[in-house]
Formats: sequence, C-alpha cells, structure tokens
Amino acid sequence: MSDISAKQSELAEAAPDIPARQSLFARLRKNRLSLFGGFLVLISVFMALSAPYLPLQDPNAVDTSVRLSAIGTPGHLLGTDELGRDIMSRLFWGARITLTVSLAATLIAMITGTILGLVSGYFLGWTDTVISRGVDVLMAFPYFLLALTVIAILGPGLLNGMLAIALVNVPFFARIIRGSTLSLRESDFVLAAKGMGAGHTRILFRHILLNSLSTLVVATTINLGFMITAAAALSFLGLGVQPPTSDWGTMLASGRQYLSAAPHTSYLPGLAIFLTVLGFNLLGDGLRDALDPRMRDS
Repeated sequence: MSDISAKQSELAEAAPDIPARQSLFARLRKNRLSLFGGFLVLISVFMALSAPYLPLQDPNAVDTSVRLSAIGTPGHLLGTDELGRDIMSRLFWGARITLTVSLAATLIAMITGTILGLVSGYFLGWTDTVISRGVDVLMAFPYFLLALTVIAILGPGLLNGMLAIALVNVPFFARIIRGSTLSLRESDFVLAAKGMGAGHTRILFRHILLNSLSTLVVATTINLGFMITAAAALSFLGLGVQPPTSDWGTMLASGRQYLSAAPHTSYLPGLAIFLTVLGFNLLGDGLRDALDPRMRDS
C-alpha cells in the first residue's frame, strides 16, 4: 500500500507539469499577430455586411461640383473621386463586391480541388496519374497569366473573373488534399472502416476529409488573401467588375490617374486591399500554428 501511495503522490506532483489541452480559441489568443489579423478581417466583413444598412450615400451618385474633394470635406468624410462620388460609400459597397467574389471563387476552387485531391490520393493508379498530370499542366502556367487566358476566352465580367481566379486555384487545393489523403489512406481507422464494409464515399468524406479539415481551413484562409488580390487585379485591368459597379480594384484603377491631384482616391482602396489581405494571411498563419498537433500542448 505504501508503494501505491508513493506512486500516486509522484503522479500528483508530476501532473501540474503536463499542460492541459487548450481550446483552439485559447491558442489563437496567445498569438497577437493572429488576433490582429482577425480584427482586420472582421473590419472588412463588417464593411461588407453593413453597407446596405448604414446611412451611406449612393455609391454611384455623380456630383461633379464636388469632384476630387479632399478627406474631411463636409458630407464626404473620405472625400470624393473624379466624378464626385462618395469614396466612403464606394469603399463599403466595394468591400461587399470584393469579398463576395473572392469568397465565391475560393469556395469553387476549394470544393473542386478537394474532390480531385481526395479521388487522386485515395484510388491512385491511372486515376491519380490523370488528375496529377492535369494539375501539373495547370501549375505549369503562371497563375495570373492563366486567369487572363480564361477571361480572354470567356470575356470580361464579374462572373467570368470569378470563374477564372477559381480555376487557377484548383491545383492549390488539389495538391494539399492529395498529400493529406496519401498520408491517411493507410491509417488504422481507414483500414478498420474498410474491414467493416464501409464504402469508398463514406471513407473519403467521413474519415479522410474530416481528418483533413484543419489543413483545409488553414489553406482556405490563406488562399482568400490571394483571391482578393487577384480579383482586385482583374478589376484594375478592366477584366473583372465592370463600371459603374464599384469594387476596390476598379476604384484603384480610376484613382491612379489622379495620384498627384488627389492621392486619396487611389491610396484608400489600395490600403483596404492591403489590410484585408494582411488580415487573412496573419489569421491563416495563426490557425496553422493553433491546429498543429505539435503545438497543441505548448
């Protein structure tokens, strides 16, 4: 009995040295850069969601009598553009368009790439060869050049721009999920599911995909930053969102002609793009660290 008591006391003394498993949010809170990134993302999301409900001016209302007004002008807190349109209103409504296009393109790329990666990494053989070679062909082209080629075929516009940037990001998700599938397909729980008669679909989506969600969440968050930049770049070139609809890319394009006379017309949408992309990147880095099994108990 004394030996048992001694062992129990030793375990009790050692227990405080073993840190308790912390929640995802608790681990994220320790990363100040990740919190800052989340704050930037929340600001952008707030702008997008609140645009229809705030007392903002019509983003397309033209008033040449106040064109190129400076920041702080009465009635136009952030000034006006070359047509006298209120920049604050256009920033809020532009956030709605920019984030919607980027999120939709990310979801399309994520779903398509995830399915291709699961099928490729699970079945292997000729299926893996065909899918992998197709992904390699897409990755052989510079991303933005491939997007321009797609738009040249489909024509400029909001929908076509969204499809273009979604297509060029499919290989990104396909490769990530294929690698995760390859590492999981021979796992004990997958082999046990096969032994119990589970079908391929159940194994792919119930066992492999669920265990790849942390990787997928991080990849999606980081990829959103790239999507925002790509969507803004296409609009900047006149291949994405078409006037008079405003997004941050079109605002940047129209404002660049007045950099010397009214630099705020270009700096403000550029700053919005920069801070939002920075926010998603910092948040993605924080999620990656928080979801890393090697860091969960640290």
